[in-house]
Amino acid sequence: MLAKVESKTVSGIEAKKVEVEVDISSGLPHFAIVGLADTAVKESRDRVISAIKNSGFKFPPKRITINLAPADIKKEGASFDLPIAIGILIANSELEQRHVEGRVFCGELSLDGRLRPIDGALPIAVELSKNGLAPQEAVRDFILPHENAKEAAIVQGLSVYPLKDLNEVVRFLKGHIKIEPQAIDLDDIWSSSYESDLDFSDVKGQWHVKRGLEVAAAGGHNVLMIGPPGSGKTMLARRLPTVLPKLSFEEALETTKIHSVAGLLRPGEISLAHNGVLFLDELPEFRRDALEALRQPLESGEVVISRVSSTLKYPTKFMLVAAMNPCPCGYFTDPKRQCHCTPPQVQHYLSKISGPFLDRIDIHLEVPSVKYRELSKRSCTEGSKDIRERIERARTVQKERYEDTGVYCNAHLDSKGIERFCVMEEAAGELLKLAILEIGLSARGYDKVLKVARTIADLAGSELIKSEHISEAINYRSLDRSFGF
Repeated sequence: MLAKVESKTVSGIEAKKVEVEVDISSGLPHFAIVGLADTAVKESRDRVISAIKNSGFKFPPKRITINLAPADIKKEGASFDLPIAIGILIANSELEQRHVEGRVFCGELSLDGRLRPIDGALPIAVELSKNGLAPQEAVRDFILPHENAKEAAIVQGLSVYPLKDLNEVVRFLKGHIKIEPQAIDLDDIWSSSYESDLDFSDVKGQWHVKRGLEVAAAGGHNVLMIGPPGSGKTMLARRLPTVLPKLSFEEALETTKIHSVAGLLRPGEISLAHNGVLFLDELPEFRRDALEALRQPLESGEVVISRVSSTLKYPTKFMLVAAMNPCPCGYFTDPKRQCHCTPPQVQHYLSKISGPFLDRIDIHLEVPSVKYRELSKRSCTEGSKDIRERIERARTVQKERYEDTGVYCNAHLDSKGIERFCVMEEAAGELLKLAILEIGLSARGYDKVLKVARTIADLAGSELIKSEHISEAINYRSLDRSFGF
């Protein structure tokens, strides 16, 4: 007898339909799984046999063939255990085919029949809500382990049923027990505020660095901080997330999809930082080829992994925040400490950061040592809450400006967007022209200055980019000439 059960597999952060076909025929006992399955899928054989027997069902001592269609998509992970077991029970007349119509099954089975959580439940739910609904279907059921239910229930228009073991799944499909779909209150989740013990009020002095980080957060710009040890670079970077605006629902969903599949396909650090901050401390200590590999994701907002059978894409729209010393000993710019590095040593150290990589960083901030009078002040400095309120106002302006363009913030503008939205007054244009001639900005540097100036204007509540906005944005490119990169 032939049985068919629908399931899903995850490729990158997208889910694809997989039809699990089970055929039981006469012959010597045999269990085969075909359809480009990896080792974890092929090991389903032993898990499924034990789970069926230990759940009180009969396992047919016949020839069993499992086909995972389509055969040209690689299937990974143990999430096919449940649909394979359900298919065997249908083919062995324990269940009927009608019991699984309009339902999708995913879940790993333990030897005693319990359902274990899977990776990628959220991308699967998103895909089902987008493409799985026929007009005549009132609901579509997603049956999966109860540990994954809240994650999948975030997606609207889908009935998510949390199940604990194979026996419970069978009784539910037969209608012997009633299980309510997983309920979740999105308003409660969305209203929860970000809480942290870190705050910008902890930072003494460094006013211009705080301002630079505020501009960076308001526009989603990349930042490089350079200064001697103990000047507060790491401290400042750790407090940057406390002033970032709340993610939109679409951004949060896309970000959570990456973390949902992280246990299965291991997205790298830059994908896990999507819509957030990636902090690289001691930047020159990273291998140069690793830093150069960041150039394309920084520019395109995605990383592409080419495999023999497929090409995977992961989104990588993150804020890069990097910190470094100005020389190997760290005191090249410190007026109080003597630098013992020779000019060739300094140049070699700085040359680890290539010009093309530096060109992709919007804001360069020099972080000097904090003076005693700043450290000894008892007056309360501005905290993260006040800074975040200004940033959220600027981001609201950007959201309204870029509605229906696919752009969330100024840093993501392409050349056409810059031409359309970064309109300058005449004096600002003349100042930028002079800067190009004096500093020697590249075409990419020119775009970066304009995007940063657009953010500064948004913080100031100005639709037109003025000369003071351009001036401040140019000042954030000063490391190009100060340290001889």
